[in-house]
Amino acid sequence: MAHCGGDLRAAVRFVAGAIAAAPEAQEPYAVLGEIWDDQHSALTAALAGSNSLPTVLTTAYVSFLAADMDNAVMALGSVTGVQPSVAWARAPWFSDPRFTDQVGSEALAEAVMRTMDYGHALDTLAVQDALMPWRVLIAKVCDRAPAAEPMAKMAIFLRTCGLTDESFDMCNRADCVEPIMLTEVVRAATWRRIGQPRQAAAAFQRALAMEPDNWSLYLDLADLQAEEGDFAGAVQSAVEGLKHGPNEITLRAAETAYRARHTGDTRALEALISLAPQMPNSPYRAVLIDHACAGEGLSPELVAQALRLR
Repeated sequence: MAHCGGDLRAAVRFVAGAIAAAPEAQEPYAVLGEIWDDQHSALTAALAGSNSLPTVLTTAYVSFLAADMDNAVMALGSVTGVQPSVAWARAPWFSDPRFTDQVGSEALAEAVMRTMDYGHALDTLAVQDALMPWRVLIAKVCDRAPAAEPMAKMAIFLRTCGLTDESFDMCNRADCVEPIMLTEVVRAATWRRIGQPRQAAAAFQRALAMEPDNWSLYLDLADLQAEEGDFAGAVQSAVEGLKHGPNEITLRAAETAYRARHTGDTRALEALISLAPQMPNSPYRAVLIDHACAGEGLSPELVAQALRLR
């Protein structure tokens, strides 16, 4: 505090900078602990209303000091999402038994999902090393408090880290707790990632057996079939999905795109052209348009109009 002229917010930024430079060092956390002991209310007020990285990083440790382990892990998950190459989880408190024995599986699942929020690659060797403490924590929490849905979300994290075998293992463990639709969807996406479409389709079918009225599962299956060039199957799956989600724009667009590709139906391409502006301008919209425009016998003018919407 003296170094920062008594300015608490400046002190917090200074300490957060020290943590960022060496997340495993003890001293910055000791300083925060002293501030917490001496100025509990002031520190809480200083952290309120800001989502900057130093603030969220400080909030993670302050939450630990306040025995709010769920908020602590979620805050660190948010920080990790911003800069996954920094080994934030090598903080001493992250392996403290007071933390590992109390943090909840749902909060941990939310935290690891937050590590993916910014789309950074998590499968490089450097990032995998930085994220190793998360994997250790996942193992401990799943041994202590196994729960199917959180474990399925943790399997997504493991897959995103490039650890597909570990992701499958986590799905299998989740099934032992309770078979649920989400686990099959995660398993399907993992099979898809490693280039095994038949196994992915089988997993989607198992998910549909659990939730046969879930339109998004039909869309997932249709997209998989389209990737494999089975546009007849893609149309059929999308049509089945429309029975359960007739007003879903994305599903309607997929059905028209795959029908245009499969049959060269001009009306289908016209329908896609009318639906595309209602969809987010995303890579998925562009993929649907590309599929549709590859249909045989379509009007070149309509194709050009559709391609302008990519």
